[in-house]
Amino acid sequence: MSRNNDNGVAIAGGFFRIVVYIAIVVLIVWLGKSVYSFGYDIFNQQPMSPGEGEEITVVIKDGSSVYQIGKALEKKGLIEDAKIFYVQEKLSVYRGKLKPGTYILSTAYDADRIMAILAGDEKDAAQGGS
Repeated sequence: MSRNNDNGVAIAGGFFRIVVYIAIVVLIVWLGKSVYSFGYDIFNQQPMSPGEGEEITVVIKDGSSVYQIGKALEKKGLIEDAKIFYVQEKLSVYRGKLKPGTYILSTAYDADRIMAILAGDEKDAAQGGS
């Protein structure tokens, strides 16, 4: 009787181990997809709307953090995600250069052009941030 009980425990233990391995694989795949998608969005900047876009007035308050600026831009429909904007700013030539003020931005601008305007870099802003 003890021998059958040991076999049942071994089978249950093996089944549990397989379930844990499957869960780990699913987690790794999900994390990989999420990280890839986040990285892709950072480096593949797209304007919110093609063509002319819509002009929107944005007020950046003195002392606003980059994330707060990103949230304001996201709320106005100028960017898709404030977290992505935050990372884009940290990786850009405009790091630490965004200035408070009132700006007229377009939904046809990509994040680089928006950062150029917010940094007061009129030359880059006129060329589309390239």
